[in-house]
Amino acid sequence: MPARPRTQIFLASTLYGAATLAAALDADLFPPAERRLLLIANNAATPEVHPALDAMPGFARLRDRFDGVLSWNETIRPFHPGGWSPRPNDVPLWERHLRLLWELGDDQVELAVESIQVNPAMALAQLFPDAPIDVYADGLMSYGPTRDKLDPLIGTRIGRLLHLDLVPGLTPLLLTEFGVVPQVVPAEAFTKVLAELADHSAESGDLAGVPEGAALLLGQYLSALSILTPQEEEELHVKMVRGAVQRGHREIVFKPHPTAPARWSQLLEREAEKLGVALTVLDRPVIAEVLYQRARPALVVGCFSTALLTASAFYDLPVARTGTSLLLDRLTPYQNSNRMPVTLVDALVPDLADRRPRPRTHATPADVGPLVSAVGYAMQHQIHPQLRPAAERYLATRLDPYTRRYFKRRRLTALALPGAIPSQLSFIPRNAALRRMARRARAVQRRLKQRRLKKWSAA
Repeated sequence: MPARPRTQIFLASTLYGAATLAAALDADLFPPAERRLLLIANNAATPEVHPALDAMPGFARLRDRFDGVLSWNETIRPFHPGGWSPRPNDVPLWERHLRLLWELGDDQVELAVESIQVNPAMALAQLFPDAPIDVYADGLMSYGPTRDKLDPLIGTRIGRLLHLDLVPGLTPLLLTEFGVVPQVVPAEAFTKVLAELADHSAESGDLAGVPEGAALLLGQYLSALSILTPQEEEELHVKMVRGAVQRGHREIVFKPHPTAPARWSQLLEREAEKLGVALTVLDRPVIAEVLYQRARPALVVGCFSTALLTASAFYDLPVARTGTSLLLDRLTPYQNSNRMPVTLVDALVPDLADRRPRPRTHATPADVGPLVSAVGYAMQHQIHPQLRPAAERYLATRLDPYTRRYFKRRRLTALALPGAIPSQLSFIPRNAALRRMARRARAVQRRLKQRRLKKWSAA
């Protein structure tokens, strides 16, 4: 019986992700296939007014790696990619529909997706229940634990985690509960793909007016994630400008998030004018790595953007961060998947306020592993119970006024970990009788609160 043709479907939502896939293909990290299809998902809150991946500058340079380009938004219209998944009973019908629509026939389908924990990757994996899955990671979240407990019917189908070596020597935690093998996408292949994008931007004039050797500020639009208020994020950007000026930079480039309000740029322009420095706002959809290639900024400043580590690890550019202390305190719940990126940037990237000739960092890539294990266990102790000894060891020996910022006392108390409460009371979390008393006291408090609310509403 002849072997079934093989079709590989690559799901991507960002140019950075598509560049990661292109680098993996150039490095022969995927086996040969009869067809390779790029499935594009536009995950913007309002996809109708934001350009999709295939409309981004430079996409044409990546296009020839694939035999065809499909739109997930068009496939499931009018539903949003981030909010739609098939009903279990409809999966066979949907798979049959997609095989007809995408001309897959009886092909053996293989999937390569990003962010498997959420839609649209989860929906695609459900629609092809027999397809093996590779997950590729295009950011620092790969070093953190899986944000939610995955259905074993999905998790056991995942063979590899393809990731960039943003923190040399650090092994990702993502999907390790299923024994998924991490595989590094070679930095040489990735930077070569980015050089193609940079050449396109230079030829098309996307970088016209961008000065070389300036300080580059990266916006992230954190208020859209309800992490900061719009006012706090505006102040964060202003702090970036002031910090860069205090470090002696007289030319500044601000790269706002594509969906951020235009008024933020106007606020920075007023601040730059007050400080007497030249500010260039890059309002064209160019990824930061293109600027690294062409403009060679003298300093890259951000909050916890993956681009900070890309600048440092792949382009040897000076980097600085600001706002991470606020975010470590603000992120809720503790399991928030942004916690690991914020932790890594806070530990590995110098503070913008540190103006010494050689600013110090709290950790180096070589010794950040124990911190990642401790934070990863505190985030998802049920998924990674084997990390408890490492977490206890780190907290018992390395907890100090600085490292305490990475942990919440309430979280440590709930997990009965060192550092939760004063040592003379350390027996309390393990004392069953006292824990029962605490639960009863909380129940009484809840009942009293409910009674007060009833009286207030009756009045």
